[in-house]
Amino acid sequence: MLVLSRKKGEAIQIGDDIEITITAIKGDQVKIGINAPKNVEIHRKEVYLDIQSENTEASKDITNLLSLLPKTKKE
Repeated sequence: MLVLSRKKGEAIQIGDDIEITITAIKGDQVKIGINAPKNVEIHRKEVYLDIQSENTEASKDITNLLSLLPKTKKE
């Protein structure tokens, strides 16, 4: 893990497309702004883990997706 120190108004660049800016610091809370392409999903970690858990749970009952497709005759 890379650990960086930043002050209010300073930023971190990730690759060419993602910039993280420190927008406010109040007590033990830091507010950040994230500038990224619209196709990049951004979630709080706990929300991301919930999404992954729900996806795993939803896929448990389906063991073989191909068996759900109608059989077609090859020509």
